Amino acid sequence: MGAEDRESLFTRWLDGHGGAVLKVARAYTLTAEDRRDLVQEILLRVWTSLPGYRGEAGLSTWSYRVALNTALDWHGKEKRRRGRQRPIIEVEDPPDPGPDGPRQAARRELVERLYAAIRRLPPADAALVLLYLDDLSYREMAEVLGISESNVGVKLNRARKALGELLKEDSHGHK
Repeated sequence: MGAEDRESLFTRWLDGHGGAVLKVARAYTLTAEDRRDLVQEILLRVWTSLPGYRGEAGLSTWSYRVALNTALDWHGKEKRRRGRQRPIIEVEDPPDPGPDGPRQAARRELVERLYAAIRRLPPADAALVLLYLDDLSYREMAEVLGISESNVGVKLNRARKALGELLKEDSHGHK
């Protein structure tokens, strides 16, 4: 693959699927700084993996697999690192109040609760939920995760139930 082809393919992928990278990173990180680091790691991994892209799966399916595998690898390394090192204080980027005020703040809170619950799922279930939230078909989810379509249905049903329980616990003030 030539440098121009690679750059064109990467740019096309980023234009169409950059939001998916942010969703994956958000589900596997706790802080804005970690999220930025993971996004950079995913983008780097996609870029360096592009010469190996054979076109057997769609570009979005292939890149999702790269993004999820990168996030899972990063999550494991980060978990081990955090076990050895504790930050003095976690600093999050302040939320943008937005033009809608209270309604926008309520929506942001709901999204934050959802991502917090997704982070509490086992990593494979979190990946499946992210694919579902991104409106991938069962066939596409199966391709990304390397499992059968029927297994996607079973695992997704279990993950949705677990996610519902986590959200219910969270809304009742339990963790």
